[in-house]
Amino acid sequence: MTNNGFRTDRRRWLQTGAALAALGCTACASVGQGGASSTGTGLAEDLGERLDQGVQSGELANLHAVVVMRHGRLALERYFEGEDERWGEPLGKVAFNADSLHDVRSVSKSVVGLLYGMALAEGKVPALDTPLVQAFPAYSDLAADERRRGILISHALGMTMGLQWDEDLPYSDPRNSEIAMERSSDRYRYVLEQPIVAPPGERWCYSGGATALLGHLIAQGSGMPLLDYARHKLFAPLGIDKAEWTPGTNGEAAAASGLRLRARDLARIGQLVLQQGEWPGGGQGRALVPRHWIVQSIQPRVDAWPGLRYGYHWYVGQTRAGLAYYMAIGLGGQRLVVVPQYSLVYAIFMGNYDSPQQVQRVGAVQGLIAAALR
Repeated sequence: MTNNGFRTDRRRWLQTGAALAALGCTACASVGQGGASSTGTGLAEDLGERLDQGVQSGELANLHAVVVMRHGRLALERYFEGEDERWGEPLGKVAFNADSLHDVRSVSKSVVGLLYGMALAEGKVPALDTPLVQAFPAYSDLAADERRRGILISHALGMTMGLQWDEDLPYSDPRNSEIAMERSSDRYRYVLEQPIVAPPGERWCYSGGATALLGHLIAQGSGMPLLDYARHKLFAPLGIDKAEWTPGTNGEAAAASGLRLRARDLARIGQLVLQQGEWPGGGQGRALVPRHWIVQSIQPRVDAWPGLRYGYHWYVGQTRAGLAYYMAIGLGGQRLVVVPQYSLVYAIFMGNYDSPQQVQRVGAVQGLIAAALR
């Protein structure tokens, strides 16, 4: 979510981002302001220098951080200085380092997807075949609509609810569905009462409202705020001891876009996905996230944009060589990319929230990562 007037054409930046991710799914390198050497990784050692040059030339304007992991090891960590904001609130120029929190924007959605699977395994949230309106009993009037009862939890996870929703409008426009949701007197009723425009499960529609519903169910079922549940169940076991989740206008976490993490910690989440939920010490010999949930999350279920399909709150694509990759995307140049065949994870933070060049800039970073593979 941003407060500026830039028209966020999600169709364009998601579609282009898919193609660029396919080109950029390989990487690692040396280090700038703290980090790791590329020696022994089978990667070009000048990637860090190339990133520096790109920032200085303006080609990689407002690049904030790049972290790459390969074979479970930190292979590159690089930080820069640039203008930033916190969920639309300007922060001025920030000199980023390994301890700096950063908006991950809609990468938040993919984290919520993981949390829902964890809560589901604990029996704290409704099963996937539960009608959404049944999970919100306060809205019994909506449950009287037979068509609306056909929208299931699984449809929210796959963003195939069939409800009217439009986030292509600028986030300064009150007609933008996420903004209208935030400004409504009841965030969850607003989402659930939207007109039905397609049969549930038939087509994908980008919806922060779907994530808002899931985040609320996690908080309600666990008996704790979304951030507290994330800290207790996911972040702490991963060694993530610093995180924020910006609240929306109703005081609850803005599940769809408000998470703030350090770059290295976002990469850890990607590594967890790469390892299909397994993490050393993650739960008395059990997977931290159930393996079957990771498998379900990255199973391509519906076409999103050309070059990308969608699972349960994760994008799924293929490189030009036909290798599968999984991706979380956030406005402004936030990326988390997982490529199992290369045992590769990388995270990118940028501050181009209102720039029409955001796709080209993050694509250039991914291109440099790709060219570094040896």
